[in-house]
Amino acid sequence: MSDARATAAGPGPRAGGPQEHPPLLEVRGVTKTFGSGRRRLTALDGVDVRIGRGQTLGLVGESGCGKSTLARVLLGLERPDAGTVRFDGTDPFALRGKELLAWRRRVQMVFQDPFASLNARMSAADLIGEPWRTHRDVVPGTKAREKRIRELLSLVGLRESDAHRYPNEFSGGQRQRIGIARALALDPDLIVCDEPVSALDLSVQAQVLNVLSDLRERLGVTYLFISHDLSVVRYISDRVTVMYLGKVIEHGDTENVFERPQHPYTAALMSAAPVLNTSRGARHQEIQLQGEVPSPFDIPSGCRFRTRCRHAEDRCATEAPPVAVRETTDGSGPHTALCHFPLDAESAWA
Repeated sequence: MSDARATAAGPGPRAGGPQEHPPLLEVRGVTKTFGSGRRRLTALDGVDVRIGRGQTLGLVGESGCGKSTLARVLLGLERPDAGTVRFDGTDPFALRGKELLAWRRRVQMVFQDPFASLNARMSAADLIGEPWRTHRDVVPGTKAREKRIRELLSLVGLRESDAHRYPNEFSGGQRQRIGIARALALDPDLIVCDEPVSALDLSVQAQVLNVLSDLRERLGVTYLFISHDLSVVRYISDRVTVMYLGKVIEHGDTENVFERPQHPYTAALMSAAPVLNTSRGARHQEIQLQGEVPSPFDIPSGCRFRTRCRHAEDRCATEAPPVAVRETTDGSGPHTALCHFPLDAESAWA
C-alpha cells in the first residue's frame, strides 16, 4: 500500500455526501456526569452525533472536552445518564445476554498506543485471534482461524510470516497494523479510532492512515476517528464534529468546517492548523484565544465559550446559544454551530 497519499498538506479521498449514507449510529441528547455535589463533572451535555454507514466522522476538541467519554458510551463501556443511543436502529443499552454479545462484535476499537495495547507475550497471530476466545462462533475451527489470520495480516499490509512474531519484533506502525487487524477480526460495522496515529512518526502516520482508508473502501467499515491533529482529521474524515466542555459546538462536512467555520472556537482551531494552497490563501492568520479553558467543575453560564471569545456580547453570559444552521449548496448537508453570532465565510478569519 502506498504511503504517498496521506500528507499534512491537504485532504485525502473521501466518499460522497451524507445523502449517500444511511445512519449506522445516532446519538441524541446524551448526557454523562461523574461525581456528586460540588465535585460533579458533566463530561457530556446533550450531545447529538450521527454517523452514516460507511462514513468517517472526525471528532476534535481540546483535552477534557468529552471525546473519550463519548467513545466509551458508544462502545457500551459507560451508560449515559440521559439521552438515546441507536446503533442500526437498536438501543445497545437495552440488550442482554447473547444479544448484547452479538452487538459487541459490531463495535470495535483501535487504541492510541500500539506499544501498550498489545500483550508482549503473545504472537501476532494470538493477538489478532484473541477476540475469537469470546466470540467462538465467528471463525470456528483451527484451520479456518489460521486462514483468517493470514487474510487479516494481508489486509493491513503485513506478511503471512509475521503471524509468529512478537510485538517487540515490530515497528510502531506495524504494531498499529496488528491492532487494526485485531479490530477487524470480528468483522465489525463501526471501529472507534482513539488517536490511532498520535504515537507514530509522521511518515508512519501516513502509512497507517492509508491502511484505514483502503479498508473502508474495500470493506465498507465505518469509523469514529478521534484526534487532536487537524491535518489528520481533514485527510480521513467525511464530516467533523467539534466539542468544547462537553458540548458539540459545530458539525458539518469536513471542507466546510475547515474552510468556512461558523463557531469562533472552531475558527481558532482551524487557524492554528498548517495551511498549504487552500482557498484561505493570504487571509490565513492564527487566531489567539483569550485565557484558559474553564474548569469542567465550574462551567460558565450562557455560552460556555464566552470567556475566551472575542465576539462575546452581554447575551452570551445569560442565554444558552441556539443551534445556527447554514444550508449548503454542494449537497454536503447542513452545517450547524452552537452560537449566538455565527461567523460567515468572510468574518471567520477576520
